[in-house]
Amino acid sequence: MIEAVKLWNEPNNKSHWDFEIDSDWKLFARMACLAGEAVRGENGSLTRVLGGISPIDAKFVLNMKEQGVLDQVDAIAVHGFPLDWNHWQIHEWPDRLAEIQALTDLPVWVTEVGVSTFGAEEVQEFGLRRTAELLLGRAPRIHWYSLYDLPRAWPATTRHREAEGSSYYRHFYMGILREDGTPKLSLKHFSDYTPEMGICQWFHFEDHRLDDAVRWLRRLGVKRLRTGLSWADSFRPNADAWFDRQMKALDELDVTLTYCFTPEHRGIQPHHTSPPQCLEEYADFCARMTRRYA
Repeated sequence: MIEAVKLWNEPNNKSHWDFEIDSDWKLFARMACLAGEAVRGENGSLTRVLGGISPIDAKFVLNMKEQGVLDQVDAIAVHGFPLDWNHWQIHEWPDRLAEIQALTDLPVWVTEVGVSTFGAEEVQEFGLRRTAELLLGRAPRIHWYSLYDLPRAWPATTRHREAEGSSYYRHFYMGILREDGTPKLSLKHFSDYTPEMGICQWFHFEDHRLDDAVRWLRRLGVKRLRTGLSWADSFRPNADAWFDRQMKALDELDVTLTYCFTPEHRGIQPHHTSPPQCLEEYADFCARMTRRYA
């Protein structure tokens, strides 16, 4: 069941939105407003979530508020990775959450929080337990990132890739399962926090892990999943057939469905982070996917 749709992913992160083109986020704000209206027109009961911000930035939220975006969403999402990428410590999570909650009456969701095993699995084990202590009960939705490690043969979705050094390679170790599906130390603790804690797991186009992922989620007692449908992937051959298969497999879960990634041939620049040439086209994609799956 689709319980929410999320408009973009990390729009204030240069790995996911080109704010050299859109320095004041006016294009993003207009696009998000159009998409929010389009989703509401298809299904008035869905929760519309402003794409999870990373870093957690009060100024960005105020910018969105001033440009009317918060009038077209029902929740705001934040992402945090203090043990890997953020410049703050894990015990600051309640304060970071409260900083955004103070700006709006909208609920604030945590749709990505996680810890890599880049240095040691014990770091993730500690991070999972401490994150649960700090966040459960403070946010209506919490999604751990992620179930699986990213396969090393696949690229991580960033703009600078290997130039980022160890920051890039941490992307590949965020799962509580290794790439081959074997458990890490954290896995044995995860069911202690379900169903209150959900999982964020992105599925690539025709992802071979889909069915095994559903079996693991069921085994772990996960009821809430955040995933995505890529606007860029929608132009691939047989895209709708893959989307149908993915959404059918996930039907037993309460899904937050993220719409993001600009098709290269539709961007101002030929890159998935680029604002689209026509903002209405993204809204049309959101409407079509909502109509088809929600």
